[in-house]
Amino acid sequence: MTSIGAEPAIVARSDRTTDKLAIVMFGGTADKFIPLGVIAQAAAAMGSEVNVFVTGFALLGFTKTHHELPFPTEFAAMAPALAEGMIKTKVAPWDTMLRTARTLGAKVYACSMMSAVMGLAKDDFNDLIDDVVGAATFLATADDGQILFV
Repeated sequence: MTSIGAEPAIVARSDRTTDKLAIVMFGGTADKFIPLGVIAQAAAAMGSEVNVFVTGFALLGFTKTHHELPFPTEFAAMAPALAEGMIKTKVAPWDTMLRTARTLGAKVYACSMMSAVMGLAKDDFNDLIDDVVGAATFLATADDGQILFV
């Protein structure tokens, strides 16, 4: 049995109307990063073209300099139990899931405008970022696909 978050098996495709998924990652709190990894990995494993656009405070989760990602105040007390549960059930960390999605073809882009506003250059980002692009460039990759906001 494969644990959740482990390298995914390729699954049969369903009758979806699109083979493209664009995820706009703008939330900078820790609770948003887990669904990013899960959804990107699952969609890539199902054969979808996956493109992630990272903007806003979410950019801090993708820098070479470690930033502690905060939990929203209302969920902060639950964070230790969540971390323990993920370890106990062998759920991979969000960045491992996103790396798996990338090995399956997913692309991750940093927003050029917010990067500039925050004083971040391409060299400031870790290996999860494929490129720094503008919103129009990203939207062109998302054309005719589903767009999710996290």
